[in-house]
Amino acid sequence: MRADALLASAGDLYSKFKGILFDQPENGTFPTLFSRWNNAQMASTERFFRRAIPALLIVFLALVALVRFGSLVEHRGAIEADVAQDLRIATRLLAAESALLPEKGEVNPLNALLTSQLPEELMQPGRFVVISSSDGAITAATPGFEYLIGSDLVTRLSLSPTAIQLGHGSNTVSGFLNEEAIETSSVELSNGLGLATVGQIERPALSSWRNALAINVTLFSMTSIVVLAIVLAYFRQSSRAAEAQHAYVETHDLVDTALSLGRSGLWDWNVSRGEIQLSRSLYELLGFAPTASIGFAELEPRLHPADLAIKSSLYRVVAGNLKSFDRTFRLRHSDGHFIWLRARAEATSQPNGATHLVGIAVDVSEQQAMAERTKQAHHRLHSAIENIPETFVLCDNNDDIILANSKYRSVFGLGEEDTRPGTNLSQVMKKSRKPIESARVGGNLANRDDGAFEIKMPDGRWILLSERRTKDGFIAIGADITQLKAHQNRLHESERRLTDIIHTLSETRGDAERKAAQLEELNQSFRIEKNRAEAASRAKTTFLANMSHELRTPLNAILGFSDIMRQQMLGPIGSEKYCGYANDIYESGEFLLQLIDDILDMQKIETGRTTILRRVFDLTETVAETARMVEASAAKRDIDLTIDQPERLDVYADRRAVTQILLNLMSNAIKFSEIGGEVRVSIKERGGSVLLSITDRGEGISSSNLTKIGKPFEQTESEWTRTKKGTGLGLAIARSLTELHGGRFRIASTLGEGTIVAIRFPNTIEMQKAAA
Repeated sequence: MRADALLASAGDLYSKFKGILFDQPENGTFPTLFSRWNNAQMASTERFFRRAIPALLIVFLALVALVRFGSLVEHRGAIEADVAQDLRIATRLLAAESALLPEKGEVNPLNALLTSQLPEELMQPGRFVVISSSDGAITAATPGFEYLIGSDLVTRLSLSPTAIQLGHGSNTVSGFLNEEAIETSSVELSNGLGLATVGQIERPALSSWRNALAINVTLFSMTSIVVLAIVLAYFRQSSRAAEAQHAYVETHDLVDTALSLGRSGLWDWNVSRGEIQLSRSLYELLGFAPTASIGFAELEPRLHPADLAIKSSLYRVVAGNLKSFDRTFRLRHSDGHFIWLRARAEATSQPNGATHLVGIAVDVSEQQAMAERTKQAHHRLHSAIENIPETFVLCDNNDDIILANSKYRSVFGLGEEDTRPGTNLSQVMKKSRKPIESARVGGNLANRDDGAFEIKMPDGRWILLSERRTKDGFIAIGADITQLKAHQNRLHESERRLTDIIHTLSETRGDAERKAAQLEELNQSFRIEKNRAEAASRAKTTFLANMSHELRTPLNAILGFSDIMRQQMLGPIGSEKYCGYANDIYESGEFLLQLIDDILDMQKIETGRTTILRRVFDLTETVAETARMVEASAAKRDIDLTIDQPERLDVYADRRAVTQILLNLMSNAIKFSEIGGEVRVSIKERGGSVLLSITDRGEGISSSNLTKIGKPFEQTESEWTRTKKGTGLGLAIARSLTELHGGRFRIASTLGEGTIVAIRFPNTIEMQKAAA
């Protein structure tokens, strides 16, 4: 159903986008879905150039700017080099002319030297000559710079004296005149005329360079504006194309996404050319690299051998014998495994006369796998129901049989034809064996559709038939309880006998209590009756002792048979409830047997019939043996039993009595400890006595209930102890046996923290050695 819905949805999507998927627009702008990857490289190239052209134009402008900037820098460098060369030539010329001045007999050699000795081509605009004396004062200057006469050469021109001295006309020195940069060259004149310095102001020298700079900047700016206008127009046109491309890509992405999410794809088989075009999603499903088209001969070997018959169906559709193609088949994935595809297609004719088979394919591998798993699960379920030892029948809401196992047919005497699926249960009941006895067991009496019945079949077997009505039908399961019924009858008989014995014991105890009350009232005047009551009490004790064998005999039978039922030694019972009942019977029998033993032990102690047989033994060994007895109970409740005692401690006491004391106290501590708790047993020798303490971390006992502890048949009542079985004699027996040894019995407890029981024995081994 899921595959049908997916195919229908994909078919609708195909109808909506058919023009986009297969039709070529008139202007040929966008390729079809199946040819999209053919133009992928072209689209990638277009995107590259669309992004690269602006960048190339910007790089071009940057290169032009860089070239012009380098040219201007070179031009300025050439001007500066020419100025430096002119300065050096002028200084050398002045030096040479100064050597000739005396021969010409000039009256004022400095003025002649500055006005007539330098050629006009060396005196460019902004160039001047000053002559300074040995103390640095300017004594002469070219026309226009007479205001420099009298000022200090170094200070006025911001020159370095050291640079001037080192130059000697071979180098130029930079300085400032009236806050304008200048370049100077100095030379010593002959005949003591002083130091001649030729200077060039930078601004007039670079005027031609600045004009060239302005022209270049203007031309570059205009060129950049034109190029940027072209780039802007290009981007505007490119953005329009990108928007159209984006709309196209969104449409295709929508189709591709829908097909990929639906694990489906489109296919177009050009029958005339034998080529098949697949959508990208189908290539992904099959694990192929997308190509423009694929031949049918390439796909045919990938068909599962059992699905080769679909070729005939395809040809029949192409030939017009069938209207459509709808088949489920398997194709091999590129990694080797097969996937299930359900394909639907129709034959179409193109304007050019070519025949195409166009359709959709959906991956139905999960549905096929689920159907196979469901089939296997049904098979396993039927096999399990068929092999269970109980009868089983399953019906629908109309009480028509869906499934019935052979056990059901065997018990009720039916044949396989009688329980065929679809047969009404009422017809089956008419043919089945009728029980000779039937009784309802538990369940809601008002609800006649649910419940359990014990029925006895004519062959003597007892069947527990459980019936339940569900929202989908009716289930009936029958278990053979013949053995259980036999054990149950024996158990009822044992219970009846035990009840009679307990009733007799209760009457005897009540009679003794009434007599004790009468004797108490007439204690002074009826001494003889008191003696008779005491004799009756002793007779009661003797009776209990004699009756112990009679009580144990039925109890042993109860315990034995219930243990057989509990462990299912004679075969499975068939119901966990009956196993639970058998376990409860066994535990109750054990508890009753323990109760009888404790009553007899307590009666022996009270009547003085218990004797203490002392002998020397190792107390630590007795503690370890007792701990092993309760080890299973502690492990069952996950209780950590810790023993703290010396390696050896000899005592002179009754070993059996000490063992019983330890067993009662350890059992009580484990019983009333929390699950996962701790019980600690400690033995120490102090002050000529042996101190034995047992500590638990249970719920604890309130101070008001501590006075009851240790008295026969007394128990504290709480939510904790209410769930623990006990006779109330364990602590009383332990206290009495402790006192018979001449020891002391103490108990301390705090609610919520735990209980500690302490026993102090006199170190009677020293007494025994002294007596010996």
